[in-house]
Formats: sequence, structure tokens, C-alpha cells
Amino acid sequence: MNKFFSAEKFKYTFYLLSHPLDGFYEIRHRDRGSVPIALIIVFLAGLTYTLNRIWAGFVVNDVNPRTVDLLSEMQGIFVVYFLFCVGNWSITCLMNGEGRLKDIIMAVGYSLLPMILCGLPAILLSRFIASDEEAFYYLIIFIGTAWTVIMMLLGIMTVHNYSLGKTLFTLFLTLIAILIIIFVFMMLSTLLDQVFMFIRSIYLELLFRG
Repeated sequence: MNKFFSAEKFKYTFYLLSHPLDGFYEIRHRDRGSVPIALIIVFLAGLTYTLNRIWAGFVVNDVNPRTVDLLSEMQGIFVVYFLFCVGNWSITCLMNGEGRLKDIIMAVGYSLLPMILCGLPAILLSRFIASDEEAFYYLIIFIGTAWTVIMMLLGIMTVHNYSLGKTLFTLFLTLIAILIIIFVFMMLSTLLDQVFMFIRSIYLELLFRG
């Protein structure tokens, strides 16, 4: 357990915030990162997003908290996260990317830390601001989102040893790969459902004839 949850591993998450290029390089080449910690960050980022929809003040939030299902939203966030990681890995394998799947999982996971660091203060601030002060809330959310996007871009670029242009191109192809994965999954799901219904109809026919 110490291999994944040591104090050094947790401190490393904050080292990445101030030294992203060096930090992501060491994740790939020196195994400084931790997949479980990356998954914890994804969980906390998803939780922060959902809590923002539930608890953000009425000045900036028009969502009915009763309509927010925490479990469903967390499942959706993890599905999108793993689809992105698998999609990026499948594309970069074809484009001489140096990053392994676990490197991508860690790079994307660690990149979500700014969403937590900015999201929680934004939720707290939204409970006290007036209607003409909502710009402060949106500024914090924008900083967290922009910081996350930059971190993710640097992470993907560093673990694969790509140029910025090639990174942007592979991210575009990653989105296409995600759509293909979803399409294939839906096709397989439909096919399996039809096979199940066919076997069930044969079973019922034999049952009634017998």
C-alpha cells in the first residue's frame, strides 16, 4: 500500500501543479505517480462538480438539487474519464506515442486537481455573494477549468513526447475514437440483446410444446 499511498506520492500531486512538465515527465520515466491517487482525484473532482450543482447558491445555480443523482453523475464522470483514456491510448499507439495506458490515466487524473482546488472555494463563495457579484464565482470556475485544460494538455504532450501540434491533433482523433467506441458498444449491446431474445423465444416455444 505504501507504494501507492505514501506521503511522497501525495506531496507529488502538488509538485505537479507548480512543475507540470517535469512532473509529467517523471510520471512516465521515473514512476513517480500513482494510479490509485489519480483515481481518487477523479472521484473528488466528480464529487466537487456534483456538489456545485447541488449546493451552489441560487444566484449562480438554477439547478433543482432534487433532480441531481449523485451516483449517476459519478458513474457518468468515470465512464467519460475511462473512455477518454482508452481512446487516447488507442490513437497514440498508432502514432508512436510513448505513454502507456497507466501513464495516460495518471496524467488525466492528476490534471483534474485544479477543479477541486477552485471548485470548493467557488461553492462556498456562491453561498454569500449578491446578484451583482456573481462574476467572482465565474472567475474562479474559469481559472479552475483553464488550469485543468492546460495541465491535461501538458500531461498528454509530455507522456507521449509529442509536439503541441501533434498533441492537439491526437486529442481531436481521441474524440473520434471515443465516438467509435460508443458506437461499437451500442452495436454489441443491441446484438447481444437480439441474441438473448432469440434464445429466449426458442426456449419458450420448446417449453410450451413440451
